[in-house]
Amino acid sequence: MNSTPTDLPGGTWTLGDRTVSRFGYGAMQLAGPRVMGPPKDHDAAIAVLRAAVASGITHIDTAETYGPRAVNDLIREALHPYADELFLATKVGGRRDADGGWPAARRPDELRAQIDDNLDQLGVDTLDLVHLRLGNAEGPVAEDVTQAMTTLLDLQQQGLIRHLGVSNATADQVAQARSMAPIVSVQNMYTLANRWDDALIDELATDGIAYIPFFPLGGFSPLQTDALSAVATRLGATPMSVALAWLLQRSPNIFLIPGTSSARHLHENIAGAGIELSEDDLRNLDRVGG
Repeated sequence: MNSTPTDLPGGTWTLGDRTVSRFGYGAMQLAGPRVMGPPKDHDAAIAVLRAAVASGITHIDTAETYGPRAVNDLIREALHPYADELFLATKVGGRRDADGGWPAARRPDELRAQIDDNLDQLGVDTLDLVHLRLGNAEGPVAEDVTQAMTTLLDLQQQGLIRHLGVSNATADQVAQARSMAPIVSVQNMYTLANRWDDALIDELATDGIAYIPFFPLGGFSPLQTDALSAVATRLGATPMSVALAWLLQRSPNIFLIPGTSSARHLHENIAGAGIELSEDDLRNLDRVGG
């Protein structure tokens, strides 16, 4: 599918050897309830994927565990054959159980099977970017990444993976992964209210490594939510718009992957992320994080 590039909030930045839009699209919400099963509205899911590409988005984030497989299948149906500039990022390191849980799956045989599944479902010979998902559903967990990274490096050398990243990782795990291989991105939970990765983001920016936050409105206390809403009201914007705009202005290496199952909401997110925050706005929002 061809894309029609437009000016998106944040412009572009480099992921590995590719220049992609900093405003991307996270496909997780296309799956059914609790990220299980097919979408409620198949045609709407196809439409939002095509709308994302038509808007100039060149970075789509997915995973075989979304559905499972349902979201990868939608991406292939909607967008294959892929435009040359489209960059697909996926994740390995976990699976889904019958209860909808997200247990770890990081043994060498499990990782190899997940890479094969992603290749088959997306219809590609090489995956643009594979994030090694660490920790668990509660967040990062201190653990050694040597075996998992060694497995992915072997698959990269076989030509099945172009670029590697880590997700849900501690700063120590990021450092360990970087000591083993070139890492092009880190995907962690980070919001205006939860800024434990501030130092890591600055370090990665200096080294030209992307940082991709997920759940941009996650973890806000009621007081923080009220403070964010006050800024949004003064600007005539939604809290989500202000949160996305703040992330883009926080650091040039931050990429956005807000998800939605609605083309209308997708366009609202794009417009909202383009809000220009003043120095006073940024100071007020920094106090939310503090």
